[in-house]
Amino acid sequence: MSAAGFMPDDAVIAAIKRDIAAYEAERVAARRSAMLRVPLYVGGLIAAVVALALALNLVADVNEQWLSTLHVYLYVLAFIVALFLYFLALRPLEAASASFRDKLLPIIFGFIKDMRHEREVMQPSFAALPDATVGKFNVMEFDDSISGTYEDFRFELYETLLIQRNDKYDSTTFQGVIVAFGLESPFPGMLIATVRTNAVLSFFGEIFGSALVEVRSGVQELDAAYDFRTNNAEAAQPIVRGQMAQALTWLKEAWPGEPARIAFKGRDGFLLLPDKRNFFELPAPNVPLDYKAHVEPMIADMATILAITALVRKIGT
Repeated sequence: MSAAGFMPDDAVIAAIKRDIAAYEAERVAARRSAMLRVPLYVGGLIAAVVALALALNLVADVNEQWLSTLHVYLYVLAFIVALFLYFLALRPLEAASASFRDKLLPIIFGFIKDMRHEREVMQPSFAALPDATVGKFNVMEFDDSISGTYEDFRFELYETLLIQRNDKYDSTTFQGVIVAFGLESPFPGMLIATVRTNAVLSFFGEIFGSALVEVRSGVQELDAAYDFRTNNAEAAQPIVRGQMAQALTWLKEAWPGEPARIAFKGRDGFLLLPDKRNFFELPAPNVPLDYKAHVEPMIADMATILAITALVRKIGT
């Protein structure tokens, strides 16, 4: 299934391209201005040093023209001042580069209302994620986080790395994107669809005992790949056999690779998409931004994730 089917409409894409063109013009102007300031500042210093050196020649010994002790002090001081002026000339460019991501991501994701971007921050929704969805971990790392409104629902999306660290080795529990959202129809209890592994089955046994029971989708391929667990089997069984099974089957096409995971807990919903890519990787600030190479893939990934989320949140309605 092509990501092109999830892309924003042409009007939204055109607006994003206009904003990127305006940003690119601003970036080029800032760089050109900085490059002009460097010779201006340093050139002015050189002229001043030459003038002072000529003045010192008037009082220096004839054998120490340009090389007297005072001349040497002048040259050393001039070198230090030149470094200072060089970095001073580049400071506005460095300030612009520091805010590169903060300026660019809201432009790229202009189809998300009230978009907010943060880095290395644990979002509030993560605390509500059922532990059984990912298993054991004692180290968590967050990279980029995006929150906002897509279509008619709020969401929080965060790049996450969860690790179980031991004395001898580290084991990655989860690496990818977690999307938190509100369900259209709250689930009366907890329902989890996670990858069927020995580690997960052991975790269920250790932590929950008989609190969470297994339910089956009736689809042989899904039941072999997934472990469906709930504390409300009566409410969960028709959902797992119906809409959740359909959604997970569709997900295999929309998001190929390691199987996605889903968790419902009351009104809270979670979609976990394992992936080792950096979803919000941008070129260096001194590299011209190209829509096709740098921006379109990022929009396609985000639009696909949110389209999948929009489907998953309707499960149970």
